[in-house]
Amino acid sequence: MIVQRKSRSFLLSAALTRAGQALLRGSAPGGRERWERKNHAGRPVGLYAGPASAVSVAVAAGRAHPGAGLAVLAAGVCGAYDDVAGAGDPRRGFRAHLGALRDGEVTSGAVKLFGISAAGLVAGALMKERFLDKVLAGVVIAGAAHVVNLLDVRPGRAAGAVLALGAPGLLRSGPAGELAAAVVGAAAAVLPEDLGERTMIGDTGAHALGAALGAAVVAGNQRPALLAHAVAVVAATVQGDRVSAWARAL
Repeated sequence: MIVQRKSRSFLLSAALTRAGQALLRGSAPGGRERWERKNHAGRPVGLYAGPASAVSVAVAAGRAHPGAGLAVLAAGVCGAYDDVAGAGDPRRGFRAHLGALRDGEVTSGAVKLFGISAAGLVAGALMKERFLDKVLAGVVIAGAAHVVNLLDVRPGRAAGAVLALGAPGLLRSGPAGELAAAVVGAAAAVLPEDLGERTMIGDTGAHALGAALGAAVVAGNQRPALLAHAVAVVAATVQGDRVSAWARAL
């Protein structure tokens, strides 16, 4: 039964992601120019994989735990806002957006930062019982969402990292295993076209996949491990430029 539930989560997430990409590519709501971006090499790619993976993972994660589904959906929405409103904004990283906020400008990156952080804390409160555990869980979920986005600097980097980090969670039972299966399924579905530079997951997909990965960690660990993961994601976030540079060099 446990294996069946994980298999269903994997297949549901992967199938919905593939179907969502095909649907968005075929209809391109608002016009194709709204869905096209230039990647690092100047090639035109579509953003179809981002919303498709975000919605599919939110649905599959919500089956495992409603709080996890909420966090994934909120992270995807915040990422989508930045993909649209922040298109063309050269500022990157928390320091740049917080600096703009100090000057009275609310950037899409700042909205994303606070929105995902709030969603992570709400999800953590729903997934854990004790106050400190709730806070640590929120940090892990929000932090994982931001760290995966830091890796999204070259084709396949973010999705590949999610696959590698999420795969060990498939050995877990209960909600942790189901959440890991959901995020691995979506990442596996988008990776081929991401590597082929035909599509990109953007902030929408990166934040959603990261939040799901964080939720899987939260579901499968207690306070000592939560603390270790929270320290790790905070450290990676603080060293965001180095993390992104490392991902580019791979």
